[in-house]
Amino acid sequence: MATLSHFCGVKTPYPSVLKRSVHFPQLDFVGTVPFVSTPSKSVKASCCERVQRLVCKAQAADVNPKETKNESFGEVPDELTCVMKFGGSSVASAERMREVADLILSFPEERPVIVLSAMGKTTNNLLLAGEKAQSCGVSNVSDLQELDFIKELHLRTIDELGVESSTISKHLLELEQLLNGIALMKELTPRARDYLVSFGECMSTRIFTAYLNKLGVKSRQYDAFEMGIITTDDFTNADILEATYPAVAKRLTGDWMSSPAIPIVTGFLGKGWRTCAVTTLGRGGSDLTATTIGKALGLREIQVWKDVDGVLTCDPNIYPRAETVPYLTFDEAAELAYFGAQVLHPQSMRPAREGDIPVRVKNSYNPKAPGTLIVKTRDMSKAVLTSIVLKRNVTMLDIASTRMLGQFGFLAKVFSIFEDLGISVDVVATSEVSISLTLDPSKLWSRELIQQELDNVVEELEKIAVVKLLQNRSIISLIGNVQRSSLILEKAFHVMHTNGVNVQMISQGASKVNISLIVNDSEAEQCVRALHHSFFESDLSELVWESPSGNGYAATTTTTPLSTLSN
Repeated sequence: MATLSHFCGVKTPYPSVLKRSVHFPQLDFVGTVPFVSTPSKSVKASCCERVQRLVCKAQAADVNPKETKNESFGEVPDELTCVMKFGGSSVASAERMREVADLILSFPEERPVIVLSAMGKTTNNLLLAGEKAQSCGVSNVSDLQELDFIKELHLRTIDELGVESSTISKHLLELEQLLNGIALMKELTPRARDYLVSFGECMSTRIFTAYLNKLGVKSRQYDAFEMGIITTDDFTNADILEATYPAVAKRLTGDWMSSPAIPIVTGFLGKGWRTCAVTTLGRGGSDLTATTIGKALGLREIQVWKDVDGVLTCDPNIYPRAETVPYLTFDEAAELAYFGAQVLHPQSMRPAREGDIPVRVKNSYNPKAPGTLIVKTRDMSKAVLTSIVLKRNVTMLDIASTRMLGQFGFLAKVFSIFEDLGISVDVVATSEVSISLTLDPSKLWSRELIQQELDNVVEELEKIAVVKLLQNRSIISLIGNVQRSSLILEKAFHVMHTNGVNVQMISQGASKVNISLIVNDSEAEQCVRALHHSFFESDLSELVWESPSGNGYAATTTTTPLSTLSN
């Protein structure tokens, strides 16, 4: 099978590949990488000449690595080139860590910054251990099932990778001491919660760094909160401050210039600027760490390695026929993330957009898949719909006031109540006498809104309006070219009407890339399947515009009933 190699920035298929030992001079490493034996005719002459030079250097490296210590691998850059971020499933075991190491070393032309999440289910188990420690008593902390799981996973991984147990022994001891403190105080504050979950990333990065160094790849571990990631003191969901960028650039660039080594950085973590305590960036915050580093260093590309083949047209767990989206804009990616797509952190696109740095989403289980490239702009002339995202378990509020007609300040009063209670609003639709809105189901990233909080919202709102609380709703977000919103809405409502689904609320976002529909939870997944079939598996030209009817146009199209679509 043809193998893709990268020379002169050109992807070129080659029929055969030779493996040769090549010296990485800046990292004091000798590794095995693929080299081309017969270049394709489609490559320009200059690229062919460079291939030949690279092969010659590889052959020279075979003689004696020590004699080639000052040789360079082609035109190796003197600075870091990209960020590679790997999620928890990518480093969930010793086997997966080996595969990630092999993947990183398969790009010898890169000088990456590596950002890692905690191993597998470590974060969830840390949170559960903290919750249980509040009531189990100090004497029972060592028997917590979650603590045993964390210890066993990390010690087994260390043993299988052949690195020293002292790599994380200090952290395992401190973790148990922290849980003892929580048990003694019978309290888990947001500050303590952030410190507790930080152990996951701190241990995974130390294990991986030790493994790379064992392979002979010079690597250096960094805790993000000591490297320069400066945040607000909003524990469990902190925001990164502007002071982060020069601090990170100074630390990483300075260390690289004085003693080159691959940086292995903890994702998800930061340091509060007032308290100097460990903070976290919210669920999936490692993506934000990666894009922040990319912007700080002005790197060529940010790579986010996941367990799926990029961003998909819908959740494959809902509809297995979901397809990979080859290109997205930053705005589209941000909307996808916010409204439920699990591939990216909602805030992670901001630093990449500001730095105009492309973000590439790839599959660490399937590195050959092309993935999704996220850029500032793309050709939208033929685009209609990009992806369908489902956000479940949403609470909807209908707020009506007979005094709203001509009354100023009503909206301000409504939203001040949500601000005081610390509850986020997702989607809003207003008229002269009413407001309909949905509430973010994950007010706190460790749990969902509880009924008491909802009751408090209703109680406060009823002082100024008539309120109707509607639970068990879902938001279906249609991400695409809103310049063609008439076509999108016509087709979407035809699907809903054909299948007897009532849309309870609609909102077209100010971002101009998102149209949101609110339906019952029980109908949501079937709606996604039917919409996906209609937009992505049938020809949009089937939509035949008929004669004008009233203020709009009627349309006919063939729509597959919900009952015929299944998982």
